[in-house]
Amino acid sequence: MASDNTIVLPVVLPSTRPGMGTILYPGGVAFRVWAPFARAVYAAGTFNQWNPESQPFASEGNGYWSVEIPAAKIGDQYLFVVPGAGERLWRKNPYASEVVNSAGNAIIHDPDFDWTGDEFVMPPWNELVIYEMHVGTFNDVPGEDLGHFSETIPKLPYLRDLGINAIEIMPVMEFPTDYSWGYNPSQPFSVESALGGPQGLYQFVKAAHLQGIAVIMDVVYNHFGPSDLDLWRFDGWSSADHDGGIYFYDNDRARTPWGGTRPDYGRPEVRQFIRDNALFWLNKYRIDGLRFDSVVNIRNRNGNNNDPGSDLPDGWNLLQWINNEIRATQPWKITIAEDLQNNEWITKDTGAGGAGFGSQWDAAFVHPIRRAITVANDVERDMYAVRDALYQRYDGDMVRRVIYTESHDEDANGHQRVPEEIWPGNAGSWYSRKRSTLGAAMVFTAPGIPMIFQGQEFLENSYFRDVELLDWSKLDTYAGIHLLYRDLMRLRQNWFNTTRGLRGQNLNVHHVNQTDKVIAFHRWESGGAGDDVIVIANFGNRSYDSYAIGFPREGLWRVRFNSDWQGYSAEFGNQLGYDTTAFANPMDGLPFSANVGIGPYSTLILSQD
Repeated sequence: MASDNTIVLPVVLPSTRPGMGTILYPGGVAFRVWAPFARAVYAAGTFNQWNPESQPFASEGNGYWSVEIPAAKIGDQYLFVVPGAGERLWRKNPYASEVVNSAGNAIIHDPDFDWTGDEFVMPPWNELVIYEMHVGTFNDVPGEDLGHFSETIPKLPYLRDLGINAIEIMPVMEFPTDYSWGYNPSQPFSVESALGGPQGLYQFVKAAHLQGIAVIMDVVYNHFGPSDLDLWRFDGWSSADHDGGIYFYDNDRARTPWGGTRPDYGRPEVRQFIRDNALFWLNKYRIDGLRFDSVVNIRNRNGNNNDPGSDLPDGWNLLQWINNEIRATQPWKITIAEDLQNNEWITKDTGAGGAGFGSQWDAAFVHPIRRAITVANDVERDMYAVRDALYQRYDGDMVRRVIYTESHDEDANGHQRVPEEIWPGNAGSWYSRKRSTLGAAMVFTAPGIPMIFQGQEFLENSYFRDVELLDWSKLDTYAGIHLLYRDLMRLRQNWFNTTRGLRGQNLNVHHVNQTDKVIAFHRWESGGAGDDVIVIANFGNRSYDSYAIGFPREGLWRVRFNSDWQGYSAEFGNQLGYDTTAFANPMDGLPFSANVGIGPYSTLILSQD
């Protein structure tokens, strides 16, 4: 080092090998990193006894630095070293795909995995049934208090038999400590070590595929960290109005509800970093789709749909770029936005100016439906709000929305699980079972991609926390409720070729009785026997021996599902829900009508042979 504090580097040639981060080649490893304000960059690791100055990078003259190290090999731990004014910064490779932990070293990752036998084909989006899972709390082995990828695998046949064909895992990018929801990623390309790391994710995806189950992964691009975040002032540079350094916006635009670490979507290198990350999961791990967390905080600095003055156009066109790349190369893979602002432009095609997402979580479904089943008094149930929730869609396509009554957000953040909200302290009550399953029936019969949250299918009632495991004993206690969910999923997917209309685009809510709290609707794809489906839902605490509604076709209609069946609970009524015949007596705007019997807080699904 020269006396004027400039750094004199030995002659080192930059690598000509393409790529970022760690680049394996026969006989060694190349590294490339973006550090535009660095005066020098070094690699230190087990390959050079952690000497901080023996392995300099070469500047490529454009803010990038690279080096080839023949001595480096798979399994070596390492860090990048950036000399600063009076300090030496030790940084993990931003593109590292494996780390010891969020505060530890990067690891030169073995990219090889045996995918033999994985010939998975993504189901059509209109047949998807999603199970949202938090890997750390889904399942564990005796003596442990944190679940791992390996412990989810034995449960995959259970999910397959339930009717699940897609699992959406909450974020598994490396986060601080072992316990987290995952929405605080510190190392975006690394798989959380406490959950099993890269090998764990490889094995989980392959095992899911072998069961016919897609894997959708939650990604977080509205902010990073803020803890254990080596991206913060990565190369030492910051300024009064740009506190976080090269990866983050200026201070005003960097602020989010989770800290001042919103990425700079306008900086080409940061855009490339996020785009590369999205494709990384799809390509390296064969992930079948991505769910983008809080998109409204990517497209608007204040997370407000009605504040165009705070829009972030760079965030919007970054989302368009990512979606365009996925559509161009892997159009069967789904991207889902959590925006929750009822913004139809989220799922419009990019050519029309939309963000280009395949689907989005639908706040216009979950909030009115959840209120309709949790409010205490029948008189307060708004059947017109239920009707509007059924009709809601984006861009004219039913698969453009994901519909649910429970999720990690709805079951935390001041809320409880639906059965617990219905009757606090008595989630196993008749009322909780009846009305929570009434909501489930709406999820599986309304137009949209249905989703449930882990444990919902056996009446899990605990507030969602990242340190509390699912109570699998409830699967035995509420075996009938589990059976009800299984039956709904199979009908939604037309397992028996009698309910094809539940996969279709068409909906007619032809009967809304605000006084009696009964609603009925017609679902169909092309129409006809095995296709036309009639759903009748009773949101009131009384039964009807004979209730007249309109039908689209004459003849015999068979009950395919009755949520009041005693097989679902010994306390259910079971006496109603009979097959019925429709005659040429117009009603509800349809040419035929028939009488049905329906129990309190119950749903019927009927179709023709």
